[in-house]
Amino acid sequence: MEGVSVRKIKKICVFCGANSGKDVAFVNAAFHLGEVLGKRKIDLVYGGGKLGLMGCVSTAVAQHERQVLGIIPSAFTVNNLVGETCGKEIKVATMQERLVMMMELSDAFIALPGGFGTLEELFQMISWAQLSIHNKPIGVLNINGFFKGLLSFVDHAVKQEFITPRARKILISATTADELVDKLQAFRFESDPALSKLKWSPSSSQKEKLDLTLRL
Repeated sequence: MEGVSVRKIKKICVFCGANSGKDVAFVNAAFHLGEVLGKRKIDLVYGGGKLGLMGCVSTAVAQHERQVLGIIPSAFTVNNLVGETCGKEIKVATMQERLVMMMELSDAFIALPGGFGTLEELFQMISWAQLSIHNKPIGVLNINGFFKGLLSFVDHAVKQEFITPRARKILISATTADELVDKLQAFRFESDPALSKLKWSPSSSQKEKLDLTLRL
């Protein structure tokens, strides 16, 4: 990455499925991503528990003696629904509170294969970046072409002028963990001149968290 300014990334939030998926390549890639984060001395923020790909990536990061933080709604902890979090755990009241905390505590975001929850988290984070609520890099790890259709749809939305070319640059993709982390570190945020003027009101909490109650 010679000649490219490198963003300092200490914590990456990973969105991924609570299932392992049909292809064993998904499990292997989740473990490998955790290994890459560990070797690069990057800590993990994730949704908590030990199910599916979430358990794979968190276990791998912990095995490399990096910090793991699971942010989990209290409802999921009843009757040990999602298993024990690998590392420190923070319980929150709502899914929205969970996502806001993930945004605040992370330097970048990666989505692995997953279902509706993973996609919601991914696109919510992209929406917030588009609105200049944050300027952190976001990427998908396109394992065995899992996100090929989604990326094609996003490009189609650009062609139909529902997504601007500038906004399209927010979503990064790569086929290997090392390549994706490199791209996240090299990411340079280009804010929309109009949207960057929006003023987001701080809440009354001690940490003055952003009020993101607006559903985008």
